[in-house]
Amino acid sequence: MTLRVIPFGGLGEIGLNCMLFDDGASALLIDSGLLFPDDTMLGVDYVVPDFSVLRFTAPHLGALLLTHGHEDHIGAVPFLLREFDIPVYGTRLTLGLLRHRLAEHGLEASTRFFPIARDARFRVGNFDVEAFPVCHSIPDAVGYVLRCPEGIFVHTGDFKLDPYPLDGVPTGVERLRAISDAEGVTALFSDSTNVEREGVTLPEKFVGEALEEIFGQAPGRVVVGMFSSNLLRIQEAIKAAYACGRRVALCGRSMVRNVATAIDLGYLALPSPDILIPVEDAVSLPDRAVAVLTTGSQGEPRSALTLMALGEHKHLQVRPGDTIVLSSKFIPGNERAIAGLINRFFLAGADVLYEKISEIHVSGHASVEELRTMIAAVRPANFVPVHGEPRLLVRHRNLAREAGVPRVAMLRNGDVLAFSGGEMSLAGRIEVGRRFVDGKGIGDVESLVLKDRVHLSQVGLVMVVLAFSSTTGELLYGPDIVTRGVVTESGSEALVEGARDEVLRAIEEFGADARTDTAEMQTAIRRVVRRFFNKRIERKPMIVPVLLEL
Repeated sequence: MTLRVIPFGGLGEIGLNCMLFDDGASALLIDSGLLFPDDTMLGVDYVVPDFSVLRFTAPHLGALLLTHGHEDHIGAVPFLLREFDIPVYGTRLTLGLLRHRLAEHGLEASTRFFPIARDARFRVGNFDVEAFPVCHSIPDAVGYVLRCPEGIFVHTGDFKLDPYPLDGVPTGVERLRAISDAEGVTALFSDSTNVEREGVTLPEKFVGEALEEIFGQAPGRVVVGMFSSNLLRIQEAIKAAYACGRRVALCGRSMVRNVATAIDLGYLALPSPDILIPVEDAVSLPDRAVAVLTTGSQGEPRSALTLMALGEHKHLQVRPGDTIVLSSKFIPGNERAIAGLINRFFLAGADVLYEKISEIHVSGHASVEELRTMIAAVRPANFVPVHGEPRLLVRHRNLAREAGVPRVAMLRNGDVLAFSGGEMSLAGRIEVGRRFVDGKGIGDVESLVLKDRVHLSQVGLVMVVLAFSSTTGELLYGPDIVTRGVVTESGSEALVEGARDEVLRAIEEFGADARTDTAEMQTAIRRVVRRFFNKRIERKPMIVPVLLEL
């Protein structure tokens, strides 16, 4: 029996994490995450895998295993469950965070949830599944050991080797070492995020100590921007605020929701019952008695932190004496937006602390020495780097080779990796598409639409409106020409008149009888107007002819 492993995302990008394990009779997925759009995906909210191919590649799909509750690992679950009625396994906190997302899609009631402990062992078809705990930036995270007829496979999920885990549970390296000693490991699939960082990743408790120092020394209010899913850091921030005599206001819908869920499930402890206050009450307290935890650390356009920077927040206006802390890394692609936030806060008179100048963020991912430790503990016969951009996967592959792993494979999304008789080989490739989510539209935005959006943003729009008699072909109205993003209103009059003359000449050449062929008329108008603007101003705006028959 051959085991096929197929990544649907996460190999070549940070996000979209989803990997299929299929032995031909049983199949399961590890994670189902989304990807946040880049600058070329105008108007797109997020990207999810196209799961439709699973109907052909794995019709016997039996379960979804979740490693932790970050959006790049659980964000696409609703789209998977729309197509496949399969049970979902995860720790209590992971499933608790997932329930909110499923409820938004009307899927919570119909979903089969299977909560697991961090050392659980259970069966999915031919797979004997064992969870093991990992340290990450969110509590209750796990990796998985999969036992099946073709061997033993370890998927780390996102991890680091924190020597001082805030929940007291270290990454299960010793358990993996024991499995390797007793049974051997066929293949290790390991997190590559921080393979460019030498040494080890700093413990999360260092951020808590830094925040306590900032809260104690700041002359006024402290506003901390962070990911709402970074519950361990939120816990440390609340503890630091309490130690410094500050009350905590939460800003941002996901921040309020995730904190409430973590408290309800027992993953976040409040040092006092009244430590949390509504954000509207923060304005009535002395500045030195207030700390604000908010979303928006990546400069998201309508996030709470961005609204504060723009002076548009309903309750909080940044002023001199405030301290703004950006307790997160700059995600590639967001640097410009974050720099804009920082500059606005400085102009408002606030002091701003961020990763480049202050130790107020540590990663949730393993650095080089920790990655070496994982490889040495597992001692796999085969190694596959996952969770990373191409350069990270290559570096991690090289690290495994240096560590003496016999066989190493670097995959792309859609590659089919086969294990049979102890041997690993590439066994072809399938097309694993993506679906763009734009508002309530799912999959109705294709690459051509995105190309048009980018084109419009770069060159502008010219709309040509005309009306013809449906019987005689006589021109009844127009041409009326409207431009957007091409020239200023004051400078457009002569240009528009010139374009109008070109359209009239093109219409005359057609003759009345031919004007009933709308498609031909649109093509001709588009051609002459494009040529006119290119000749006059050396620009090529998008031309949209609107022809009406009356």
